[in-house]
Amino acid sequence: MDENTVMSDLERFWGLFMEVWNTSFLGVSVGHGVGALLVLLIGFVFRSGLAKLIVRRLKAWAEKTENQIDDAVVSALAGPLKLVPVIISLFFALRILQAGAEDQGFFIGDGANIVRSMIVIAIFWALHNAVDPVMHLLRALKNALTPVMLDWLTKALRIIFIIVGAAAVLQVWNIPVGPIIAGFGLFGVAVGLGAQDLFRNLIAGILILAEKRFVPGEWIKVDGVVEGTVEEINFRSTLVRRFDKGPVYVPNSKLSDNAVTNFSRMTHRRTYWIIGVRYDTRVEQLQEIRDKVLDYVLTHPEYAKPPEVSTFMRVDRFSASSIDFMLYCFTKTTNWGEWLRLKEDLAFKIKTIVEEAGTDFAFPSSSVYLETGAEMFTPPAEPSKSDTSRAE
Repeated sequence: MDENTVMSDLERFWGLFMEVWNTSFLGVSVGHGVGALLVLLIGFVFRSGLAKLIVRRLKAWAEKTENQIDDAVVSALAGPLKLVPVIISLFFALRILQAGAEDQGFFIGDGANIVRSMIVIAIFWALHNAVDPVMHLLRALKNALTPVMLDWLTKALRIIFIIVGAAAVLQVWNIPVGPIIAGFGLFGVAVGLGAQDLFRNLIAGILILAEKRFVPGEWIKVDGVVEGTVEEINFRSTLVRRFDKGPVYVPNSKLSDNAVTNFSRMTHRRTYWIIGVRYDTRVEQLQEIRDKVLDYVLTHPEYAKPPEVSTFMRVDRFSASSIDFMLYCFTKTTNWGEWLRLKEDLAFKIKTIVEEAGTDFAFPSSSVYLETGAEMFTPPAEPSKSDTSRAE
């Protein structure tokens, strides 16, 4: 085979290759389709690296400032920035497809809308992620807005950005948003009739936050409902962790309508005891017990003193089996373990004082009194067997 024949065959092969390369598939030549695909692959391959490079430059700029908000915002934008190389590669891929397409209407209209939609998604994704660091600017208003209210506001802003972003995407595609909102309104009326409890709990949650009844981390008790530590206050329910570590999801209406005791906001812990001594205790002994117990409480450094709190140790009543003292005092600590220790020490001290006074604690008892001089009834003796046989 001579050189001219080889060159002729190569030219013929190249012609076949170019014929296939320029063959239209779905209105686009194969060559332009492959080129567009390569551009997209390049965008996906380099998206992480390019995003990291942009974030690194932004962080270097943010570190020059004194506040930490811009650093947090830059970190929040790391995810949306990964879409930038994809959007750029998609734009150029569509331009390549448009150049090789027989009908360019799709790429001028719908193709451009795809790119616009991706840009809208990237923007609102960035706004959604930037909500949390930006909300730190409102921490200075913690006296007016509790941490839970700030958390609710953060969630609400995120939901708003999602809804507005979805509406913006629909607007890009010339889909009217008004009829959709009106349809949701009618649907909302139908749902609202069957979701009254949901809205009631939502309003109750708002009232709980407005009244600042409790915040996460506080120990609360609702009689007949729950007692434990608040972990989360959500839109519909509140998560309360019982002391056995069991989670209880309580509807907010239960916590809004019922009386809530917030033990975490106590300033003192109360000790209220009824102490009964025997009825044969003399007045002098009662006075000694009263004075020594009261002196112990008033001089103890871990008990609160009047007039800050009320403190009493008095003979209160005559019960069925005892003469009762009422002890009413408060400890300075609100810690449960420390309070139990102080109660134990107080119990030991009261027992010592009662024993030193020469009396003792009373317990339920009954006394039977027999009157002397009364005629005693003696039942007759039963007849013996021998007497019975003789009688027969």
